[in-house]
Amino acid sequence: MKKITKATYLKWYEDMLFWRKFEDKLAQVYIQQKVRGFLHLYNGQEAILAGALHVMDLEKDKMITAYRNHVQPIGMGVDPKRVMAELYGKATGTSQGLGGSMHIFSKEHRFYGGHGIVGGQIPLGAGLAFADKYFKRNAVTLTFLGDGAARQGSLHETLNMAVKWNLPVVFCVENNGYAMGTSVARTSKSLDIWRLGNAYEMPCGPVDAMNPIKVAEALDEAIKRARKGDGPTFLELKTYRYRGHSMSDAQKYRTKEEVAEYQNIDPITQVLDVIKEKKYASEDEIKAINKRVKDKVSECEKFAEDSDWPEKNVMYDVVYEQKDYPFLAHKPE
Repeated sequence: MKKITKATYLKWYEDMLFWRKFEDKLAQVYIQQKVRGFLHLYNGQEAILAGALHVMDLEKDKMITAYRNHVQPIGMGVDPKRVMAELYGKATGTSQGLGGSMHIFSKEHRFYGGHGIVGGQIPLGAGLAFADKYFKRNAVTLTFLGDGAARQGSLHETLNMAVKWNLPVVFCVENNGYAMGTSVARTSKSLDIWRLGNAYEMPCGPVDAMNPIKVAEALDEAIKRARKGDGPTFLELKTYRYRGHSMSDAQKYRTKEEVAEYQNIDPITQVLDVIKEKKYASEDEIKAINKRVKDKVSECEKFAEDSDWPEKNVMYDVVYEQKDYPFLAHKPE
């Protein structure tokens, strides 16, 4: 695995802090009704993305996930200003404001969404991997899903096909404890989601996903295995989300004490503790990072606020047009 150095820790800290503060700002403007619809935040799960990016080849590897999908494209290289603009519904957004919170997408940076249907991205991830194998691209697809999606039939169908066809894909279950608001204990006799991989004779296992090093180690092994043609891996990334399933979640299914317990092992704090312990940065340098992050979030907010709304005709220009449609044309001839 690529060596984890001082530079790695400093990058992890700045990246994860930015992702956290970026979404904190989204929560704030959501309450102000500047962001509409659903809003699912990643707070607490940042170590997964940090660890994944450390071992991916961003020149060719792909990522696909569910609707908790704002910071992943940023990590993959998408301009965060465009991501925030998309959430605002502005024309400068990643999909001209038409996708919104749950559908961030960038073909250029190999981030394939952003999917609102629970489990809908799972077979698509295998499909991306199939294409890579077919065209001999030597690329790997990371397919992320939540613990709730592990109960979808599409997962089992896809696991069977992926292992049968030896596809270069890594299935990553982000088990944040509660699916929407229901714990694994209430949905299954087995509390170990990773064991589902055993049914398909697929390498599988649990990962401490509050620690970016543990995530990087597990994914490095799985990615290398997929890249050399040995097929898929199924991992359960055990993490925790500090906010509700979405901004409309009252969170009555858990206690404040439980949330506080997990905040004691916050991935950002863990990384910062190492930076301080090993004297990778002085207090002034850490303050400088914090200021950069704050300023960058403000730039994103200003960009989204100042951007124009999309023209109404954009809604029609992204759907199929039938030449002999019997009603009025949506735009002049």
